[in-house]
Amino acid sequence: MQESSAPLRGLRVIDLSRVLAGPYCGQLLADMGAEVVKIEGIGGDENRRWGERDDDGLSYNFASVNRGKRSLTLNLKSPRAHEVLHPLIRDADVAIQSFLPKTAAKLGVDYETLRKVNSNLIHCSISGYGENGSLKDRPGYDLMMQAFGGTMSITGFEDAPPVRVGPSFIDMSTGFTAYAGVLTALYARDRGAGGTSVRASLLETAVSLLGYHGVAWMQAGILPKKEGSGLLHLVPYQAFMCSDGYILAGATNEEAWHRFCAALGCEPYATDSRFDTAEKRVAARSTLIPLLETLFAAKPVGHWMERLDAYGLAASPINSIGEILSHPQTLANDMVIEAKTSSGRPTKLLGTPFKISSISPVARTSAPALGADIDHICRDRLGFSDAQIKELREAGVF
Repeated sequence: MQESSAPLRGLRVIDLSRVLAGPYCGQLLADMGAEVVKIEGIGGDENRRWGERDDDGLSYNFASVNRGKRSLTLNLKSPRAHEVLHPLIRDADVAIQSFLPKTAAKLGVDYETLRKVNSNLIHCSISGYGENGSLKDRPGYDLMMQAFGGTMSITGFEDAPPVRVGPSFIDMSTGFTAYAGVLTALYARDRGAGGTSVRASLLETAVSLLGYHGVAWMQAGILPKKEGSGLLHLVPYQAFMCSDGYILAGATNEEAWHRFCAALGCEPYATDSRFDTAEKRVAARSTLIPLLETLFAAKPVGHWMERLDAYGLAASPINSIGEILSHPQTLANDMVIEAKTSSGRPTKLLGTPFKISSISPVARTSAPALGADIDHICRDRLGFSDAQIKELREAGVF
């Protein structure tokens, strides 16, 4: 996609957020053509130092949510920080920040402060526990919210210790939520609503993702249990060990159950009085599953995938990260993209998970080096002279 056809071309975003959720929201905006300036403290976003790093010393954690942005370091504790921040805010459409509510107010990046600088600003704040309630100023991270938000109580196997869901899905989903909120607010602003505050939190995301588990408890008092690789209300529907690895397979309705039995060569099970309805199969789980496990264990995953596909049944091998990121289906849907690091080295990043007809994301540069764009932003966007920039550096503002 050319810059001129980018749907968010001309949108200016100030990204003051850290770690994953807020930066991912900013990255999605950058992918769609927005000009995103990432403002970090003098030491940089803590995510720059988490986990393994590439040849340029940049952590993969940071690179995963900060592509397509420009980097400016700014000491928000400095009494002169507003000399840089406020001109940027006056010229911006969106500001994203993920400080604790009390910290945001102290640093002057909360909505009430920044709306006085730019009344037309869309201000997006992302917190751990939401902006109301007694826990609003408690720090929150993805794993912490998997525990607090109920996810870990229904993940793994019964009578086993709590386990985390592998990806930081609450963080990343909160980034999506914030992105949707920002676009909604921008749409409302274009219709005359003016600037406003968008609020998202890991807690609200975690609770919303409980989905039918949460509704079942609220409406009928049904407390979900850990379900392993399957679902308590559908049998069979889980992972089975084959002779060379695992497969996820099952039957979600009666007609599929008959085809499932045909695919496995156990047609008599389809009409067996112990298993001939969904309710009976759930009740007879301890009898049925071992029978199916014996069948699956006799052949490799490839054999069963071919059989299940031939009968039109949904099934999947349990892919590793390497297998899914090199899979033709993943590549065909542009979920692996080529980009360049700040040093010009080619690299690969995950693609944008939604597509707009005939256009592709703009951002093809990886995350920026810390403070790489201070001079460019201050000189070309804010009109500062070299002497002003030097003086601000010496004052500890950058």
